[in-house]
Amino acid sequence: MKLYAIIIEPTAGFGTPLKGDTLFGQFCWEAAWDSSLVEGGIDRQLVVYHERPFVIFSSAVPKLKSENEKLVCALRKPALSPPLETFSDSKRRMESLKKRKEEKKRQWVIYEYGSGCIRAGNMRALNDEELFERCQRAEDEIDRASFWGPRRFHLYTTRSHNTINRLSSSTGEPPFAPYNIQVGCYMPGLELVIFILLEESVTDIERVTKGLERMGEFGFGKDASTGMGRFEVKDTKELEIPKRDNAHAFYTLAPCVPEQGRFERYFFTPFVRFGRHGGDLARSENPFKNPVIMADEGAVFIPAEGIDFDRPYIGKAVRNVSKAEPNTVVQGYAPYLPLVMGG
Repeated sequence: MKLYAIIIEPTAGFGTPLKGDTLFGQFCWEAAWDSSLVEGGIDRQLVVYHERPFVIFSSAVPKLKSENEKLVCALRKPALSPPLETFSDSKRRMESLKKRKEEKKRQWVIYEYGSGCIRAGNMRALNDEELFERCQRAEDEIDRASFWGPRRFHLYTTRSHNTINRLSSSTGEPPFAPYNIQVGCYMPGLELVIFILLEESVTDIERVTKGLERMGEFGFGKDASTGMGRFEVKDTKELEIPKRDNAHAFYTLAPCVPEQGRFERYFFTPFVRFGRHGGDLARSENPFKNPVIMADEGAVFIPAEGIDFDRPYIGKAVRNVSKAEPNTVVQGYAPYLPLVMGG
């Protein structure tokens, strides 16, 4: 497999976060509408996806300013447990709790791709305000960003929404009454990075980019028909697949479902995907998929002794999640970066 980074710029709010499994799902719909995106058509590739994944998407992460040509981005802080401290003195206990509360706000770490393993022992975590100052912004976007206000690169807001009763041509009683929906907004000019693993015997970066460009033009995820989920593809970069070297663990870049019996220890934040079909199946009798419990991005997995990983991803595909379409597959795979537990 080959590894690429696709850089995108959001141009609208998002009703669905840009996570790896949902990016994969919408790309599959793009391939269903355009069979040239994957060799043999998407149906053929989904049958063997649990054995030979042809494409794996990471979640989108912020791109940061860089003084050289290297790719620098902000990653979620590894989901490692903080050290347990016990104090007999109440004053020291309160100081420790206050410090831990401040540390919980620091959810981001800076990573320069190609710099080797992530080192959990000496990494410096950033809070939202500190990350705001480091985010990549085009020079012509600085003035437009001045109205943004909050010193955060991303925030959630509400947006009024309603449905028109076609008999009365107006809103009214539920389900036609106006209501609010949650929208995720990125600061103007911010660029995001999506890491993509692909099998070039099935597809290539040009075809994957073509699918993402269409996705960004017509909208990604929830409420795309109202103008949400829009983005532009700005650039693509081929990257070397990271080497494990002396790493102790794997740091995941997307939500995943880890394989049983292959890991000795794991640290993660649980994430439940309440999936829903898109495309034509969105209007089927049962458009909802079964819930899937996943380990959110930023998880840390320590392989069991004697288990060797010779592939650039971990996890497995999830099947049997839909009554409307038996061949539905959820991307339970995730690209990873090697992680050293110490300094």
